[in-house]
Amino acid sequence: MFSSSSSPPWLRTVSLGVGAILASVFAFILFSALAALLRGVEWEFFGAVWSPREEKFGLLPMIYGSLILSFSALALGWVLSLGCCCTLRGLGPRWLAKILLTSLRFMTAIPTVVYGFAAVFLLVPVIRSAFGGSGFSWLAAAVMLALQGVPAMTLTMDGALQSIEEQTSLTAAALGLTPVQHLTWVVLPASKKWLLSSALLGYGRALGDTLLPIMLAGNAPQFAASPLESLRTLTAHIGLTLSTGAGGGERSSLLLAGGLLLVNSMIVSLTARALAGRGPAA
Repeated sequence: MFSSSSSPPWLRTVSLGVGAILASVFAFILFSALAALLRGVEWEFFGAVWSPREEKFGLLPMIYGSLILSFSALALGWVLSLGCCCTLRGLGPRWLAKILLTSLRFMTAIPTVVYGFAAVFLLVPVIRSAFGGSGFSWLAAAVMLALQGVPAMTLTMDGALQSIEEQTSLTAAALGLTPVQHLTWVVLPASKKWLLSSALLGYGRALGDTLLPIMLAGNAPQFAASPLESLRTLTAHIGLTLSTGAGGGERSSLLLAGGLLLVNSMIVSLTARALAGRGPAA
């Protein structure tokens, strides 16, 4: 083991420099968001209406859109990831596990825009023909965000399950457990914190994605009551509003939106670190 004092001076300098830059960026976003919140009381940033022409800059529809889209994508993607992980760990034939693992690793290298482009020409027309409307909806964005997050969540789960499986395999064999019983009665219950950590990873990815909500969700600043309705997320709102040369209340609302996203990401990150710091699950 090498102590921090034995590291080269240039490495410590670079580390401090990078840390200072990141800290300054976080501080800028947080203080700008706080300043925008204090200065913009008359703009009602936490109102329910977004209409710059009427000087109404309510962010509640976008906050609602971000949360409902992220949680719905997480619910779908986490279940799919758990199923894929169980297939890789022995609940499916070996040939299927090999194909699935290769596909998941390949999916991690696919750019987000490819997912969105494929959905525009494949998924959206199916939704349009089956349910009506434009097809650009909460449902379309949730499905693609879930699909995009499956590889990362599955590989995270699989690594944890493989480690616990190796640690408990001899004991399970001595007890006469079959591989399926070992997985369902021992490995999965002992992997609770890692399963939750993968859920946090999927939630963070869905919340922070910009391109898929812009391309697929319809981007209407409203409270979507049905998966077939359009919605707008905070990330999509920032991207769309910046492209119009926002100023005044619009600019301040963007600073506040960025601060809200940063705080949410910090909460997710700290929760994940807290889970990682716990001992093995019983």
